[in-house]
Amino acid sequence: MSVTLHVCITCRAGQTLAEGELAPGARLHAALLEAGVPDDVNLVPVECLSACSQGCSVALSAPGRWSYVYGRLSADNARDVIAGASAYAAAPDGIVPWRSRPEIFRKQSLARIPPLAVVPEAAE
Repeated sequence: MSVTLHVCITCRAGQTLAEGELAPGARLHAALLEAGVPDDVNLVPVECLSACSQGCSVALSAPGRWSYVYGRLSADNARDVIAGASAYAAAPDGIVPWRSRPEIFRKQSLARIPPLAVVPEAAE
C-alpha cells in the first residue's frame, strides 16, 4: 500500500517573494521530485497545510496509520524527507521507531494524528 506525502507548495517560510519567484514550499516540492520519490510514496502538492508560522511543511498519511505533519523544512532537507517517507511506508502502523527516523523528523514534528476509525455503515 502506498503512502501519501503532501507538500505545501504555497509556503513562503516567512519570506517576501519577488515577482515570479518560486515559494520555498514549491522549491521543496521540486527538490523532492529531483531526489527521487520511491514507488511506494505518492507525492502530492497542496496549497496549504495551515502550518504557516512553521516554515515549509509536509504531511505523511496512509489508511489505517498514524499521520504526521513536519515543519521548518527547506529544499535542502529533500533527501531526509524522502528517507523519512520511506521509513514511514515500511511501518505497518505508521509509527517509525525513534532511532530509525531522520533527525529532522525527530525534531521538527508538528503533529501526530491517530488513524481514523472505520465506522461500519448502518444496516438497512
